[in-house]
Amino acid sequence: MFSFNHFNFNVLDLERSLKFYDEAFGLKPVREKEAADGSFKLVFLGDGVTDFQLELTYLTERTESYDLGEQEFHLAFVAEDMEKAHALHEKMGCICFENPQMGIYFVTDPDGYWIEVIPSRNSAKDGAKH
Repeated sequence: MFSFNHFNFNVLDLERSLKFYDEAFGLKPVREKEAADGSFKLVFLGDGVTDFQLELTYLTERTESYDLGEQEFHLAFVAEDMEKAHALHEKMGCICFENPQMGIYFVTDPDGYWIEVIPSRNSAKDGAKH
């Protein structure tokens, strides 16, 4: 009856966020919507593989960072090559937490949102499952 469509993050600097998600995860804009009065812009990003999209909401008049609470929510990506993914994110300086026992790690985007990186089932090592 229901299927996933998109997940939303509000962002303070749209261009910075677009660059981050492209560099970190290869996400590209697939559609955009701008308010007639210019008060907001929505950019939906896709991975080119699934239909799932990340919606970046940019409120043009907002100047203060978003309150992300206790970070008890996150977006997750599957990495086909964890070593390559980890090396990229390490180079970008965005890794914020690692759990080697589970075979996962988290990165933060420019607005402080946590994003989990998990191995694909094909690349999971020694029972590292999520």
